[in-house]
Amino acid sequence: MATTTHFSTKDRILGAAEELFAQFGFAGTSLRQVTSRADVNIAAVNYHFGSKENLVNEVFRRRMDDMSRQRIDALKAAITQHPGELEPILAAFVEPALALAQDRHGGGAFVRVVARAYAEKNDTLRKFLSDHYGHVLREFAKAIAGCVPGLSKEELYWRLDFLAGALTYAMADFGLIKRPAGVGEKAHRERCARELIRFAAAGFKS
Repeated sequence: MATTTHFSTKDRILGAAEELFAQFGFAGTSLRQVTSRADVNIAAVNYHFGSKENLVNEVFRRRMDDMSRQRIDALKAAITQHPGELEPILAAFVEPALALAQDRHGGGAFVRVVARAYAEKNDTLRKFLSDHYGHVLREFAKAIAGCVPGLSKEELYWRLDFLAGALTYAMADFGLIKRPAGVGEKAHRERCARELIRFAAAGFKS
């Protein structure tokens, strides 16, 4: 019973923090707001996370650890099953992220948190993301380079950066093309993935 309570308290804090960071940003959210939303005291936040900085990091880790594993697993499968083909590699990068964005258990809030990370100059957070997830981008860069050997390393990373930006935009559903009436979320997400992969493939090959 203690283990369940331990998990649920930590998870409640993370969920509250994610919602508040999405709404008010990192600098605009206080620990007092988090404790009020999660219905815990400040000691619980200090016990589980130690600081607001660690809390921010753990909000990202909770979502991105799983997404990174899914991306790497899909990348390995793409390289094995479709050697030399660019589109399956791009699909391995794009599809897990779009699936996360449509996760009904807070996926939308997390996407807004990602958008906040782009908008706010938080060097500590950027270092955390680079240290923990930079290897994922490097693995994809290496795989993509094998498909487009004519690209310089600088060109490759520019285009990968543009892909990451376009993907974030698509995840946040900022675009002009909304889900049509009568089209399910899964079908709309698959169409979005196909169009983004085609767009990115053309960009890398040009």
